Amino acid sequence: MLRNLVGDLVRHERITTTEAKAKEARSFAEKMITHGKVGSLHHRRLALSALPNPAVVKRIFDDLAPRYADRQGGYTRIIHLGRRKGDGASMAMLELV
Repeated sequence: MLRNLVGDLVRHERITTTEAKAKEARSFAEKMITHGKVGSLHHRRLALSALPNPAVVKRIFDDLAPRYADRQGGYTRIIHLGRRKGDGASMAMLELV
């Protein structure tokens, strides 16, 4: 589930999900972007083992890593949206900064 959330976050740069899922996906996404910033073959293979979609990994290494080259972390932001009407779950928007 986290793989899919992070893949969608990288593709769309913004996803809406529950607050708990957003908090878990945040740390996973930041690790993948950090792998992209290092840029070595070893880190690309680590990212491919965690995210099996090669297009997502290519986007991390080619587009996102240069964008965050001078940033020391904090690549994502969580914005609280309130509660979902159906079951009352706390909703949040996870986006790339």
